[in-house]
Amino acid sequence: MATGQLFSRTTQALFYNYKQLPIQRMLDFDFLCGRDTPSVAGIINPGAEGFQKLFFGQEEIAIPVHSTIEAACAAHPTADVFINFASYRSAAASSMSALKQPTIRVVAIIAEGVPESDTKQLIAYARSNNKVVIGPATVGGIQAGAFKIGDTAGTIDNIVHCKLYRPGSVGFVSKSGGMSNEMYNTIARVTDGIYEGIAIGGDVFPGSTLSDHILRFNNIPQVKMVVVLGELGGRDEYSLVEALKQGKVNKPVVAWVSGTCARLFKSEVQFGHAGAKSGGEMESAQGKNQALREAGAVVPTSYEALEATIKETFEKLVEEGKITPVKEVKPPQIPEDLNSAIKSGKVRAPTHIISTISDDRGEEPCYAGVPMSSIVEQGLGVGDVISLLWFKRSLPRYCTKFIEICIMLCADHGPCVSGAHNTIVTARAGKDLVSSLVSGLLTIGPRFGGAIDDAARYFKDAYDRGLTPYEFVEGMKKKGIRVPGIGHRIKRGDNRDKRVELLQLFARTNFPSVKYMEYAVQVETYTLSKANNLVLNVDGAIGSLFLDLLAGSGMFTKQEIDEIVEIGYLNGLFVLARSIGLIGHTFDQKRLKQPLYRHPWEDVLYTK
Repeated sequence: MATGQLFSRTTQALFYNYKQLPIQRMLDFDFLCGRDTPSVAGIINPGAEGFQKLFFGQEEIAIPVHSTIEAACAAHPTADVFINFASYRSAAASSMSALKQPTIRVVAIIAEGVPESDTKQLIAYARSNNKVVIGPATVGGIQAGAFKIGDTAGTIDNIVHCKLYRPGSVGFVSKSGGMSNEMYNTIARVTDGIYEGIAIGGDVFPGSTLSDHILRFNNIPQVKMVVVLGELGGRDEYSLVEALKQGKVNKPVVAWVSGTCARLFKSEVQFGHAGAKSGGEMESAQGKNQALREAGAVVPTSYEALEATIKETFEKLVEEGKITPVKEVKPPQIPEDLNSAIKSGKVRAPTHIISTISDDRGEEPCYAGVPMSSIVEQGLGVGDVISLLWFKRSLPRYCTKFIEICIMLCADHGPCVSGAHNTIVTARAGKDLVSSLVSGLLTIGPRFGGAIDDAARYFKDAYDRGLTPYEFVEGMKKKGIRVPGIGHRIKRGDNRDKRVELLQLFARTNFPSVKYMEYAVQVETYTLSKANNLVLNVDGAIGSLFLDLLAGSGMFTKQEIDEIVEIGYLNGLFVLARSIGLIGHTFDQKRLKQPLYRHPWEDVLYTK
């Protein structure tokens, strides 16, 4: 066991099992104390690496994250404190691993419920290697104005109130972390504050004892008096009794053992800590208090009298000239986190993203205000979800059915079209699903699948202006623009695209009006008189029919229809549909274990 001071203003720790709040509290304490460097050197998160962003005062810093204890110790050789926030299931193994690292000197185990047999092994290893274990079941410890472990001393407001941002003259040790916070406050009211405080933890076998730390305090010149808060159960306090009797402690010790009320109960009582259970007169609070009093400790008559006893002891040391009370200093203001400032109404901050289509803040996600459960319970389909997320309204069933038909008809068009070809080549190159999908999607544009918006835009403009098919087609020709939605490499006037016929049949049967589609058919009639392959293709059919859907449903204004066409909604329909086929081609190539594709020489014209 160490014989002197455990921490200093340059102490750095490794934090095991990332917890944002206790780490940020440590860094805020560092800033409050005026430290030059953060006390957390690195974070260990098993299986993860990288950096975590946190604040050091006003400055945002990146703290390295390591996947193993060994890697963290190698990267930060000056960090000699290991703060273990692992669960009770893994706390012992990770603590032992840390103790075996030559750079680690102190291990604090926060978890409760660590098996006693494991704890005994940790204690034996630590003592034989001159290392310190604080805990298990501890909140940790603090050296005022220098370093603190995790959540020790609670909030920044409490730390300031207890004057822990600068060193005092009192050494404090307790079993209880919660009572430590209370005692820091008590000590600050009647003395110049603590120099160091330790909560050894409430388990039956603590890694270090009350007397271990009191003997350390006796060797620290800045500690002028010691305050001890024990509790019933166990016999840890008797090691302090022996140390006092043997004259190993030459500084005033004010002590109190809580749990005197246990005698009021007829049967044995188990208090909050695992070790807080009296096993006879020696383990009772009264028995321990009497033994401490007889050994020379200053023991009050009750817990209520403890504060006055501490004050009296401190003032006596001041009168004797053994303590020169610390001069008060004003700590810096810790910048308030934006989230807490917003909640308290102190500031208002602009948002960075606007979303009107979905909301995941409640008990379940909502699409355009419709809860997910409602969508499922009503038996709505993909078309209904698209209507909510794309158009922010529930469209009639014939509209959502049309959307679903478009998706089904456009899902795939064989392996030879450019998108599928790209996806197949990429998949055969061993690339992952997303890469293969994207390589196919990137071919979508004016020449492949991306003409739906243009077809809708030009058909709408021509119809709304009252142009005849002749005026429309010839006007486009003069501008050097091909009519979007007209023409096909394979289909002819006497071999129509079945997909177009199915879409037209559905629309004529279900749509209130098909004026834009009929106009597109009239345009097709004129273009077929010029060439047999200038048929209305699936892009033109979907583009014109979507205009009829938008206009005929009565749910969109003219301005909304123009905006939908301009933004590119209709091409989005093709992208969504074709993604299904491209994913299928990727899986197909992977399943068939196809080798890397190389284009055959004989299919290339090599020319100068």
